[in-house]
Amino acid sequence: MSNFERLKEKNKHLPFYEVGDETFRTYGRKIENYSFRELEVYMETTEIPVEGNEYVASVPHMEKTSVCNELFNTFYGGMPVQIGYCNGRNSSLNGLEYHKGSEINVAITDFVLLLGKVQDIRNNTYESEHTAAFYVPKGTAIELYGTTLHFAPCKVEDDGFKAIVILPAGTNEKLEQETKKTTNEDELLFMKNKWLIAHPDREVLIQKGAYPGIIGENVRVYY
Repeated sequence: MSNFERLKEKNKHLPFYEVGDETFRTYGRKIENYSFRELEVYMETTEIPVEGNEYVASVPHMEKTSVCNELFNTFYGGMPVQIGYCNGRNSSLNGLEYHKGSEINVAITDFVLLLGKVQDIRNNTYESEHTAAFYVPKGTAIELYGTTLHFAPCKVEDDGFKAIVILPAGTNEKLEQETKKTTNEDELLFMKNKWLIAHPDREVLIQKGAYPGIIGENVRVYY
């Protein structure tokens, strides 16, 4: 039994797919025409925290690589790029975010992404039953479209997960000034280029100002 088949068997409460499945086309696509080897080598120097997740939005060393320059010139059409990583031991949904621009993830370990669609947000609420799980095998690079709701990966082994995260520069930085709330969407703006809906169970996010808009179960991935 493959790792994917084993995980699917343990997660019958979720629609469960591989990123190569046709279903993934509405959320993103696999990226196969860039070499991320320089970034993968750097990731060997990073650690998985003992508890929780560690997200580093921008790593200067990773941004001095040739692939960063390629992504700047082609994939992001001349727009500045930031490259960082997310390592951790997460297993639950907890929240869903989106950006105005695509995100690239490169799997340094196997992991699962819990994904949704911006189109399913209603009056700043999202029903977690709409969430789908996608298995991302080690070495796979994917693009998540700007309309794809996502958050931290979920681990599929005790040791946790490692993922490279590439975004338009400035994403996830602190907002420089308080935003005047003129639309429903403004209530979800959490950081620069980051709109976030939290599950009420994830009190640490809500205490930081995240909007508690996820309705239903705080979906969990089992392994």
